[in-house]
Amino acid sequence: MRRKLIAGNWKMNKTLPEAVELAGELKKQVGNVNDVDVVLCPPFPMLFSVGEIIKDSNIKLGAQNLFWEEQGAFTGEVAAPMLTSVGCQFVIVGHSERRKYFGETNQTVNRRIKAALKFGLTPILCVGETLEQREAGSMETVVTTQVKEGLADFSADEVAKMVIAYEPVWAIGTGRNATPEQAVEVHSLIRELLKSQYGADLANKFRIQYGGSVTPQNANELLQEEEIDGALVGGASLKADSFAAIIKAGELLSHA
Repeated sequence: MRRKLIAGNWKMNKTLPEAVELAGELKKQVGNVNDVDVVLCPPFPMLFSVGEIIKDSNIKLGAQNLFWEEQGAFTGEVAAPMLTSVGCQFVIVGHSERRKYFGETNQTVNRRIKAALKFGLTPILCVGETLEQREAGSMETVVTTQVKEGLADFSADEVAKMVIAYEPVWAIGTGRNATPEQAVEVHSLIRELLKSQYGADLANKFRIQYGGSVTPQNANELLQEEEIDGALVGGASLKADSFAAIIKAGELLSHA
């Protein structure tokens, strides 16, 4: 069984005092978890402070995005060396909200992944279809294109350092999660793509998370699926008790 990865994407939420309080509470509740990997992804202004709180725990720090250049005249952007300098080990790349609101494409996502890998960050590549695309029967084409173009020109060794998160756009923030069967279908598709391009050994070890209205109520049935290697959690990661419950569900399943 692949080791579960549970990441909390705080999106554009929490002031600094609120972020510090949440990180402190999570450290108390799940800071010693050993059987799953836990990542917190607060907004950029809170990264350093949250990192200071969790640095002597088993919780890791992640960012929500990065730019592909190392430095320069790119007002409002954040570079990979900046993220590593405050303790980040993970970074979310290509989230559907970045694609929808800020014009990110598979090609710019690819460039961001290159920057992340160059500086030792583990990219979490987000892929997923909209409701319209699913209802039109184009889910497979959309996800396949996002994976292939997002990973274009990477070697197997580089791909092995990544994570993919399947996030059906129609399930993000809607309270409507994909059923385990729907999630497994897409995770299996992604794994077969990896297998065909990079070999069975890499594909079998590769972690594919599910994201999209993950809650303490549905975490167990999602995470118990062999194809689902963790969760990228949005709204439920903004409260310590609910995020801790999801993490503990993953921890229990690792002992099953």
